[in-house]
Amino acid sequence: MPVMTSPIMSESEVRAAVEREMPGVRADLERLVRIPGIAFEGFDHSHVERSAEAVAELLRGCGLDVDIVRSGGQPAVIGRRAAPPGAPTVLLYAHHDVQPVGDRSLWESDPFEPVERDGRLYARGAADDKAGVMAHVAALRAYGDALPVGVVLFIEGEEEYGSDSLEQLLVEHRDEITSDVIVIADSANWDIGVPALTTSLRGIVNCFVEVRTLDHAVHSGMFGGAVPDALTALVRLLATLQDDAGDVAVDGLVGREGATVDYPEDRFRAEAGLADGVQLIGTGRITDRLWTKPALAILGVDAPSTGEAPNALVPAAKAKLSIRLAPGDDPKRAYAAVRAHLEQHAPWGAQVTVTVEHDGDPCVIDTSGPMFDAARSAFRTAWDGTDPVDVGIGGSIPFIATFQEMFPKAAILVTGVEDPHARAHGPNESLHLGEFARVCLAEALLLRNVAAVSS
Repeated sequence: MPVMTSPIMSESEVRAAVEREMPGVRADLERLVRIPGIAFEGFDHSHVERSAEAVAELLRGCGLDVDIVRSGGQPAVIGRRAAPPGAPTVLLYAHHDVQPVGDRSLWESDPFEPVERDGRLYARGAADDKAGVMAHVAALRAYGDALPVGVVLFIEGEEEYGSDSLEQLLVEHRDEITSDVIVIADSANWDIGVPALTTSLRGIVNCFVEVRTLDHAVHSGMFGGAVPDALTALVRLLATLQDDAGDVAVDGLVGREGATVDYPEDRFRAEAGLADGVQLIGTGRITDRLWTKPALAILGVDAPSTGEAPNALVPAAKAKLSIRLAPGDDPKRAYAAVRAHLEQHAPWGAQVTVTVEHDGDPCVIDTSGPMFDAARSAFRTAWDGTDPVDVGIGGSIPFIATFQEMFPKAAILVTGVEDPHARAHGPNESLHLGEFARVCLAEALLLRNVAAVSS
């Protein structure tokens, strides 16, 4: 490989440059989170368009050639700058769409008006994943015209809604985004003050199960006691999905032990916000339960609300299930197993219909090699000598498996902008500003280290 002719900024120069840029980076992060770009059905998607335009403007300000692209879904933003002679190209991924806010009464402040409290910035998307977008921007701004690598920024617009059009976008733009290293800034660090590299993620199957026992509602006094109502049948059916210990009781799902990091129970309970007296569910090490075993949750139920429920037997009831799949499982096979279980365990002959909403593959990442060494060195420096922890993640980023398949020669680094207190997807989502500064410095140092390794 030809030797690079341009000098690489020193570590102290990078540190000073990132520190110089952080006030502007935070101001632009706050501008981004004020845009309620939610890609879910039923929301105003003009805000997703606004969000894409805002990201495009930020990337143009970094000297990138920028396009807003789509393939039947929400807009993504691609920005490019060619590599210096002999230098590698790094793909930087994040997403600009956000989760719905849910019950606004549970937020301590307006979810789309950023507010700082105790060193944290509160707003929907402040952590997941507009901080990821701005970490990339911070690194680019720090280098200015002295960027030591080529970059491609791919900022997706519907990650929270399942990334349905992402694979087609990658196919359509494959030549312009092919890179030597891929950095996905959409994961979490191990703790405040302790960085992490993500080595595995669970897959996901979201599905609906509907139970029907009647063709219409009937009087609960006249028919109750002989006619099963659908809501009771649904509750009994859902109860079969886990055993008494809380382990998933669906035959055919993959699960194993083998997590290399332990999660102290008192810390885990505090970070989860578990109510006093509530027991943990499942068996085995906590990290195995979170990273290498399946999990199942009931996300919602369609049935009459208690305030409006008449004295009538409910004819049909519906629930939304989320199944997290251990690495090594296959979402199509897992869905078939869940559907078979639900159909076989229907109480009292109730009619059961199961439909899939979306699914995604789990993945395992080999974090050996010089690019991962470059990342660990960058993290160690940014966190003042603290070594990064290799962690699994209980959540799902299904498109990582797509990146692995499409770009098998690229080193894939899954980095964290969140911490255990970020409450991503929930009320009062927030970003630890001190950790965010370290994330931005780590990414800038990573680009420098990647260039040095490749020179």
